[in-house]
Amino acid sequence: MRVLWLKSDVLLPLDTGGKLRTWNLMRHLAAHHDITYLGFAVPGQRQEDIDGMHEVARTVHLVPRSNPRKGSLRFYASAAAHLADPLPYAVGKYRSRAFRRQLDEFLRRKAFDLIVCDFLVPAVNLPRRLPCPSVLFTHNVEAEIWRRHAETRTRAISRLLYGMQHRRMLRFEARTLARFDGVLAVSDADRDTFARLYPGAIEQPVHVVPTGVDTTFFQPAASSAGARSLVFTGSMDWLPNEDAMLFFCAEVLPLIRRDEPDVTLSIVGRAPTPTVARLAQQHGVVVTGRVDDVRPHMANAAVYVVPLRIGGGTRLKIFEAMSMGKAVVSTTIGAEGLPVTDGRHLVLADSPQTFADAVVRLLRNLEQRRALEAAARTLVVERYDWAAVAGELERALTRFARRGGEREASDSAVAGDVTALAANKPHAAG
Repeated sequence: MRVLWLKSDVLLPLDTGGKLRTWNLMRHLAAHHDITYLGFAVPGQRQEDIDGMHEVARTVHLVPRSNPRKGSLRFYASAAAHLADPLPYAVGKYRSRAFRRQLDEFLRRKAFDLIVCDFLVPAVNLPRRLPCPSVLFTHNVEAEIWRRHAETRTRAISRLLYGMQHRRMLRFEARTLARFDGVLAVSDADRDTFARLYPGAIEQPVHVVPTGVDTTFFQPAASSAGARSLVFTGSMDWLPNEDAMLFFCAEVLPLIRRDEPDVTLSIVGRAPTPTVARLAQQHGVVVTGRVDDVRPHMANAAVYVVPLRIGGGTRLKIFEAMSMGKAVVSTTIGAEGLPVTDGRHLVLADSPQTFADAVVRLLRNLEQRRALEAAARTLVVERYDWAAVAGELERALTRFARRGGEREASDSAVAGDVTALAANKPHAAG
């Protein structure tokens, strides 16, 4: 197939869950298909990252785009400028004439079999009519993320602003889902949420592409019996991750240290916001910023924590931790959409006290910790290696391309019949 892949960024470096998912799937697809990649590049994008994109795409074109740092004056000025925009801010800020011009140029010059819109955002730049079938690859139910943001805000003005963004995202997501020939989701939970929020909007059944993990790269690394270190990994400029760490350090970590005073926490991930960076001022908390390899930071951790209160999709970070044989404690939302069993593959806990109790138990009970570690590793190795997941995606994309092509051929035939009938229709007597 000739595939046009649309994305809002450069996949390298692989420092977000969405990038990791797309990279691993595209890497397998590129071995058999001709992929053209169109995305944005920010100032300072490393040339080796741009060059590395040719591993997953034959043609790569990147449109320059400046992205204000979250928490900066420019960021807040940009957000304020979008208050009257009918589009949600997370979408509207990606409108780009340059992106649309390049997209139109690709569509004029090359006959594609399929367009893949990776995440909801690139859809804002799509023309009204497309010359080939198209698929929306969703990694989250975006409106649900904004709803949860609004619900967790404590200040009235914040609840108002996030609630407004939630309503705008609901409208945009509904319209966008309805225009594609196929929709991909990353979990059964997301598929069911789409059906509940947008009944009748999606023509074809939503195809679920499960989360995978590179089980060869993320090899087991057992912590020492007496380890008292916790770790969290993720993009620290993503609001759900920021909220998770603020919540954990304020409400959960003090409860853990009441029983285990020597516990430390490593917050590992790119672009920490100023609020997250200040957490490093607390005793025993390390905020690393971007690292080239998360594995050394995860290796010595006794427990991997996922205290997410907001989010959607599935958390690749959990599968990476499980592949490394780590005992995981997560909120229910943190593990949402993953095929895991509480008490067997990880421990689920939602309140500050139950979360703290679960962590303390695993720190003190080595036998329970080792049992979780072994079961977690076995699950991902046997069922969720990326090669198997990519095969499912390839079959789904082929079906969507074929169905869309058949429908377009049928529509053209009907249009031809109507034209022929009109040409042969006798004129009415005057």
